[in-house]
Amino acid sequence: MHYRAPWWLPGGHTQTLWAALAAQRHDGRAPQWQRQRWTTPDDDFIDVDWAATGAPPTAPLLVLFHGLEGSSASPYAQAFACVAAARGWQLAVPHFRGCSGELNRAPRAYHSGDHEEIGWMLQRFAAQHPGPLLAAGVSLGGNALLRWAQEAGEQAPHTVRAVAALCAPIDLAAAGHAIGRGFNRQVYTRAFLRTMVPKALAKLAQHPGLFDGESLRAARDLYTFDNIFTAPLHGFASTDDYWHRASALPHLHRLRLPTLVLNPRNDPFVPAHSLPSPERVSNSWVQLWQPAQGGHVGFPSGPFPGHVLALPEQVCAWLAQQPG
Repeated sequence: MHYRAPWWLPGGHTQTLWAALAAQRHDGRAPQWQRQRWTTPDDDFIDVDWAATGAPPTAPLLVLFHGLEGSSASPYAQAFACVAAARGWQLAVPHFRGCSGELNRAPRAYHSGDHEEIGWMLQRFAAQHPGPLLAAGVSLGGNALLRWAQEAGEQAPHTVRAVAALCAPIDLAAAGHAIGRGFNRQVYTRAFLRTMVPKALAKLAQHPGLFDGESLRAARDLYTFDNIFTAPLHGFASTDDYWHRASALPHLHRLRLPTLVLNPRNDPFVPAHSLPSPERVSNSWVQLWQPAQGGHVGFPSGPFPGHVLALPEQVCAWLAQQPG
């Protein structure tokens, strides 16, 4: 990836925060979304937002899986919609359960290794879309997408032409411990828990006895939150078990379709020491992009105040080059 950060955004935190809070998200035309509600096999629902790109039905469809507490309103989702429209592609953002603005019904939420949910959604997209299918996942969504492709193995290319994982915490333990310390804990962890805790407590009101509400209210980091809520609700014994079993890093050798794994080395959430080397991956299907700069889902570019189109432009260019 070719990326040079603006001189006025010198570090990973500034590149992350500016991209999320202040940089331009599109080229002046905000995306218009059309929502579909899909019923899941367990009689719950997910909401899918389709960008009104004007692309023909047979155009490539890019499915974008959002990150922790993300949605179609996230800056990166709006930027991808803008770039997809410029390319003549369709774009859809399926929301993980509870992330579309309405509490889901089942006694579960979503997690970083939710490969069965990813697989169900991709199969449904493939069944209804006559053109090529591409998939990208951001942060948590990127790790979950990789886990689907790893579990699908040789069958994955029958559903999707290529996948891209962007700033994904593929070593969940390394990322989880990093976000729980220092500045990360005070800023990012607090921001995540500000929405995650109320939604979990609403889930408890919906399903009394599901977990210990008082312990959850006292949670001050994601490790504790996952130990009380995420892990037990999704079949894991503990946070450590969840982070170990859900991490994509140990399974990169199992990928059997064109795969881009993009991780800037100054990502505050994903320590550089946890990133794989090409020698460790040893898989010709996998391409690693590890630029020095970018932050977490940042890559702000251009003159002040900057924009966040650089990431989707380069990722979509890579996806477009993959044979299929």
